[in-house]
Amino acid sequence: MKRKKTIKPFAYDLGQDDLNRERNKARELRDSQWWKRRLAKGTCHYCGRSTMPKELTMDHIVPVSRGGKSTKGNVVPCCKECNNAKKQLLPMEWEQYLKKFDPTYS
Repeated sequence: MKRKKTIKPFAYDLGQDDLNRERNKARELRDSQWWKRRLAKGTCHYCGRSTMPKELTMDHIVPVSRGGKSTKGNVVPCCKECNNAKKQLLPMEWEQYLKKFDPTYS
């Protein structure tokens, strides 16, 4: 009888070196003029609310724990509420989450 292979909840088992490398890249991005300009717009990427730039956080669209990288194409400014709610969800999972609360969300 074959045993079913269990799938781990996260796609990647990153080592500490990988995590440290991505954290360092994120720190470098936070110090860049590109990121400061993104923050200056004062808008959450997910909910669109106006937020004070100092209250916006950096969110990885594809979380590092799920294989995402700390690159310009994978990080967005968002409010703490959205960042906490999104946790480690992938974009398609996040959309499904939002639809639960707003059926008109598309």
